[in-house]
Order: sequence, then structure tokens, then C-alpha cells
Amino acid sequence: MRPHDIGGRLDVGAVDAHDDGEAFHHEWEARVFAINRMLLQAGVYTLDEFRFTIESMEPEHYSGSSYYERWLFAVEALLARKGVALDGV
Repeated sequence: MRPHDIGGRLDVGAVDAHDDGEAFHHEWEARVFAINRMLLQAGVYTLDEFRFTIESMEPEHYSGSSYYERWLFAVEALLARKGVALDGV
């Protein structure tokens, strides 16, 4: 079982469904969102690759990371794997 697959597990606690109306809580989250969108549109990697990379995180890293920290992990890992460098981002 991968760390993202928690369906049916009782030891993870309740899901906080509170929506505070904010898409991003920090500026860097919006940047990660925009960078990921740009890279997907440019065909640097696919959405499937992006999701697979997040789902392949070590369980401790996954559970200790926020939503956009997981996105940043995937973007960094995919760029490194593909030998792509972003200049000035």
C-alpha cells in the first residue's frame, strides 16, 4: 500500500473538510502551482507522471508534507529525473 492510499484505514483520523476559501496560503504555493501547470503544458512531463511521483513518496515524507509540498517534491524529482533546469524561477 502506498502512503496516499488511506481508504478504509481507521488510524489516520478524521478528514478536515473545512474550506477557508483560500486557494493558496503562501506565495510559494501559487508559484509551485504555476510552474507545474507550465511544465505540464510544455510537455516536460505528464499528469500521470506527476501523480505517480507524488504517490511514490516515502510514507513518512508524504504524511509529513502539505499538499503543495508534495507538488514541489514531484516537480523537483521529475525535473531532476529528466535533466531539466529552470532558469530564473
